[in-house]
Amino acid sequence: MAGHSHSANIAHRKGVVDSKRGKLFSKLCRAIYVAARSGGGDPSMNLRLRYAIDKARSYSCPKENIERAVKKGTGELGGENFEEIIYEGYGPSGVAIMCDILTDNRNRTAGEIRKIFEVCGGSLGSTGCVSYLFSYKGLFLVPRISATEEQLMEVALEAGADDILTGDEYFEITCEPRVFEDVRKALEDARIVTETAETRHLPSTTVELDAESARKMIRLRDLMDENDDVQNIYANDIIPESILNEES
Repeated sequence: MAGHSHSANIAHRKGVVDSKRGKLFSKLCRAIYVAARSGGGDPSMNLRLRYAIDKARSYSCPKENIERAVKKGTGELGGENFEEIIYEGYGPSGVAIMCDILTDNRNRTAGEIRKIFEVCGGSLGSTGCVSYLFSYKGLFLVPRISATEEQLMEVALEAGADDILTGDEYFEITCEPRVFEDVRKALEDARIVTETAETRHLPSTTVELDAESARKMIRLRDLMDENDDVQNIYANDIIPESILNEES
């Protein structure tokens, strides 16, 4: 994969979000609800639901919360009517940002997201303004202590992965979404531990931030995390390790 490794930034964000479990569980269950509503409640027949459930389990979301969300999505318990939206915009120093949104009130959410961008030195843009800078890919982060590069090349590339990027602490494996399940199964069968296994928008170019812009970007991400309607945030920022360590 071309460009700078995002493994350190992604791993750091997972740790930060993991610390806000109550709000996180609510977002994860909302994603499960929407997946079940759109494709049915059987994870073996609904890959989107399976991925949503797997993600919830990776954050230790309680089993009863997951089951309740599935039942709401299939109509057994009744539920809200959420709309899926992608907002795009620019962050500090022109960072490209995409936000996955699930909302029951588009006007309210648009106002809230616009304000977050503005208070952090950015701006909400129009549809398509930054999406061309991202590709939708499967992503696996494998701690370097879990496998060798030779093992990953044999297992992941054989299963259909596109590339393996070596970082300081992680191997970063990317693949097309259509082979995501094949690559994940191959890694599991080989007993190779993955810290992250998900489909996400990955940037084709990156922006390395100075300390001031990095802190603004971290604040923007924190405010997005706190918003119930924001499911995922994708950006092409590279935050210096020294600033990440301040947040740890």
